[in-house]
Amino acid sequence: MILADKIIELRKRNGWSQEDLAEKLDVSRQSISKWEGAQSIPDMNRILAMSQIFGVSTDVLLKDELDLGGAPVSGLQPDENSAVSVSMEEAAAFLDHRNMASGRVALGVMLCILSPVLLIILSGGQEAGRIALTENQAAGLGLIALIALIGTAVALFVTTGIRSKRFEYLESEQIDTAYGVSGMVRERRERYAPQNTRLLTIGIVLCVVAVIPIFIELLLFEDNEFAEVLSVGALLILIAAGVMMIVRTSMIWDSFKILLEEDDYSRIEKAANKKIAPIASIYWALVTAGYLAWSFLTMEWHRTWIVWPVAGVAFGIVAGIAKMMRSKG
Repeated sequence: MILADKIIELRKRNGWSQEDLAEKLDVSRQSISKWEGAQSIPDMNRILAMSQIFGVSTDVLLKDELDLGGAPVSGLQPDENSAVSVSMEEAAAFLDHRNMASGRVALGVMLCILSPVLLIILSGGQEAGRIALTENQAAGLGLIALIALIGTAVALFVTTGIRSKRFEYLESEQIDTAYGVSGMVRERRERYAPQNTRLLTIGIVLCVVAVIPIFIELLLFEDNEFAEVLSVGALLILIAAGVMMIVRTSMIWDSFKILLEEDDYSRIEKAANKKIAPIASIYWALVTAGYLAWSFLTMEWHRTWIVWPVAGVAFGIVAGIAKMMRSKG
């Protein structure tokens, strides 16, 4: 085992991210990345520091013929014996699958956001006398479109979830990647980084400028009910496009973190997330039920969509507080 792989293995055994190890060694994260990718070699002072931090001899670190064996770990960590081996073929298959799944999930999310648009436009147009339909006809056509889009989205989620079950262990279990996997993942991540930045930027910008149609309606078409309805439809379309881009690129970017066991997918975080997962499932099930109940009872789909951003922000705050409390404990 070469030095690069030993650094990766010892870092993972301790549940540290590259940032954590960089802080302990007083170097940049990029330096750690280059060491682990065998692109450069740490100087002797860093070797000595790693020897002390990891609790192994310098011979173990420097001599390829010496294995890590039962090298100690710093602090209370998950049981290393439970780590699952991941081959190069399995890692490549996961990245390819995740690329496909991200498109399907992102499309499903977009369809969910777009689902009430036709209902909003038809109902608003009928009330304003701009569309020659009865109230029941407008509501009926709008609901058909809504149910069809949500049904398509659910089908995408279910089929993608079934295909993803093979790789679920990568997100929740400790993994040991085969020789060369980390280098391959980092190389693919570096190639994808410009596209990730581009999609994130465009997606965020679309979500921010989505309110512009509302402002235009208020400035130019005051007291025009149909213009208000169209502006809400335009807002949802822009948000749908932006969120689709964000979801797609975030899933792809996370796939690299999963294989490298970084950030939220470090071994310590995986152990903690197992406790949060059931709560998250219940939370989003309740949010979905509340959204549908409020929407169908009031038929104000042009307003009830606000549930999703509010619920997302609330969940992020709760999860952040839980993480802070866990780290203090």
